[in-house]
Amino acid sequence: MTAPAPACAPDPSTEAETAVATGTAAGTAAETVAASPNVTARRTPLILRNRAFAAVWLGQVLTQAAVRMFQVGVSWWIVAYAVRDARGLASGLFMAACTLPAVVLAPVVARTVAGFAHRSVLRTAAGLAAATAGVLAVWAQGGGPPLAGVYAAGLALATCQAFFDPCLTTSVPELVDDADIETATGFELSTQSLAGLGGALLGALTVDRAGMAWLAAGCAAAYAGAAVLVASARFRGPGAAAACSDEPPARRPLRRILGELPHVRRILVCFTAANLFTAAVFVVIPLYTRSVLGGGGGTVALLEASLGTGALIGAFTGTRVPGRPTVAGAYCLGLMALALALPGLFAHRLVIAGCLAVAGWCAGAVSVRFVALFQRLVPTADKPGFFAVMQAVLGASLPVASLVFGSAGDVLSPQTLCLVQGVGLLPAACALALPGSRTPEPTPAAEPRTPGGAR
Repeated sequence: MTAPAPACAPDPSTEAETAVATGTAAGTAAETVAASPNVTARRTPLILRNRAFAAVWLGQVLTQAAVRMFQVGVSWWIVAYAVRDARGLASGLFMAACTLPAVVLAPVVARTVAGFAHRSVLRTAAGLAAATAGVLAVWAQGGGPPLAGVYAAGLALATCQAFFDPCLTTSVPELVDDADIETATGFELSTQSLAGLGGALLGALTVDRAGMAWLAAGCAAAYAGAAVLVASARFRGPGAAAACSDEPPARRPLRRILGELPHVRRILVCFTAANLFTAAVFVVIPLYTRSVLGGGGGTVALLEASLGTGALIGAFTGTRVPGRPTVAGAYCLGLMALALALPGLFAHRLVIAGCLAVAGWCAGAVSVRFVALFQRLVPTADKPGFFAVMQAVLGASLPVASLVFGSAGDVLSPQTLCLVQGVGLLPAACALALPGSRTPEPTPAAEPRTPGGAR
């Protein structure tokens, strides 16, 4: 069933002219009084005053925590238990399989998100992931699953997540008011931080203490909970501006979306290059733990949790970083380069944990600034395609990084890999700071205009 279209609001410019002509000063005073409850309401945290967004956000927390727990747990399982020779290559191959779907399926994801109800896409993705993890849990309960089966499960879970994440990002305007978009973006981006924190703490420890079967069972429970939360949320229909137009906005081909946003495209290229080195941290951490620190699952959990905690803080404080997004991003990438390189010089557990916390903060702060900027700059009709392309462009370097650094980990020491990470980030930071990469802050010109030209 299709809900009736909302009535079109009167032209704001006409209302303003009428108020001035009649001299109704009382109307202005009434509007001021009426607006004050909204101002007060916005002081309440978004997830407390918007139940629909809270439910979907918690669903994303559960899905990303599950996939992160699975990835961390399996990576440690491969390095510590399943593989004796070429551990780096085996771990890198697994992480590459977990990052391929977001890249390969970008056009399919964009068409799906644009063509189907967002709640249905989110619910279906979480439900299929729960079924996949459940099958693996039953399989592992009967004995150790083969490495190929674990790889296949990781690929399937990553495929479900490739649909879930861009769909949620696209549906943010359907869940919150325009004034809450930045806040909602901060919560959404904090999801990866919470997932990295919770998933990393549980992944390696679960493998050490309970085995692969319980790891998969925990993931299945998290995905099932996410499906229930999403199904309970109410999504708004199209905005009034879209509903009042005579024709729906035309969706442009994916190649034109980035082609008509040159500044955004340049930023994405810089971060894609940076991801070649930042993504390697997920392969380096298990190798570093085993070869340099001589630790177990608890050490992996500590390091992964440090990275997630830093990213969580960065997601909520990123909007306070001064300067234009590109300048702030360049400084953050430079600081991240230093933080990732120091473990190559100082092999101390607490030093490494602190460095990873700083690196995580940089990643979280940069992400919230740029995703909020993109939410404002990209036209509504292009958002499904854009965010799918963004995920694909940024994710294109992840399989390469996993394979390259994983293979190199069988030849070079993990400390050398840390130094390579830090040095490799510097060119991306310099490129982002160049004047040609500067993107203007969103202005009212990007907002919809009335036929008369008034905003």
